[in-house]
Amino acid sequence: MTDEDRLLPIANVGRLMKQILPSNAKISKEAKQTVQECATEFISFVTCEASDKCHRENRKTVNGDDIWWALSTLGLDNYADAVGRHLHKYREAERERTEHNKGSNDSGNEKEPNTRSDVQNQSTKFIRVVEKGSSSSAR
Repeated sequence: MTDEDRLLPIANVGRLMKQILPSNAKISKEAKQTVQECATEFISFVTCEASDKCHRENRKTVNGDDIWWALSTLGLDNYADAVGRHLHKYREAERERTEHNKGSNDSGNEKEPNTRSDVQNQSTKFIRVVEKGSSSSAR
């Protein structure tokens, strides 16, 4: 496996960086690569800790609670708080959607299953929650 295969896509990293910076800001290729490497390492670090926990508990699937636990265990409390809030909101939204779908299905109106854009919207919301959580720690 090459380094490029293990790293986050550089275009996605650049897009996220641009969202935070003023519209007239320029980002060098070196800056994008540095953030790409750091973000990939951070995700691997947290995921490895969560995966180890799952392995100890004889589970094969890492879930949001495992990531939350790993962040807390690693001393990344600001991130853990943001992830915890996101998990709570996400589960509430899923519960409401399930209840709404049950009501719609009972009346004969069926809702289409999640689309790719629904997943992308959830990902964008998650990133915003993490950004808000991390920005408060820098102040």
